[in-house]
Formats: sequence, C-alpha cells, structure tokens
Amino acid sequence: MITHDMVGTEEDLAREVLIVARGIAPCISSFADGSEEQKDALAILRRVYKDITARGLRFVKSQRIGSSAVDYGAITSAFDGDPTRALRALCSSSNGQGLSVGSFPKERPVSRIWPERY
Repeated sequence: MITHDMVGTEEDLAREVLIVARGIAPCISSFADGSEEQKDALAILRRVYKDITARGLRFVKSQRIGSSAVDYGAITSAFDGDPTRALRALCSSSNGQGLSVGSFPKERPVSRIWPERY
C-alpha cells in the first residue's frame, strides 16, 4: 500500500496528493508492495509532489504587479494532463481489460445511460 511518507516529506501535502490520486485512480491502494505498478504509481506521485513544492509557472493561477501577489491553482491542477492519464492507465492495466471496474444491472434503465463498454 502506498503511504504518504513514500510520496514526500511534508506530511500534509503528501497526504493531500495521495488523496487526490486515489480519487482519480482508486486502484493505486491495491497494488502489491514492491510491484511494478506500485513503483510506477510512486514515480507519478513523487513527480506531482515535486512539481507542487517547486510551484512552477504551471501552477500560477494569477499574478499582480502592484504589491506583488501570486495566486496558485489547487492541488488537483497538478494532476492535469499526463499524471491523470498515467494513473488511470495503471488502473486499466491492473484490471486486465482496460475497462471500468464494476457493472450495472442490464435489466434496469441505467444500463442504457452508461453502457458497459465505456
């Protein structure tokens, strides 16, 4: 199981990164310790953590010149793009089919709203 101390040294930030990642790809909690999937997930999470602590231009939401202020985006913005796709790809490969985990009853109307193939 991936824990906050595996992600980064600042506990609160590492926990928040891990929580957001679990929201994107819940399967990361089920990877076996030392598995390739866990190592890949940790690489992604550590990169996100490092980017957040560096607070690069990617996270600047707005800035003002008069009285010099910079506003940063939310932690979730650190997952925009490649990190989100990569985490979801890990979950897709771990369930063997590339499909969402779970199913909807075929005899109920909800099966027409969200077909199993998606």
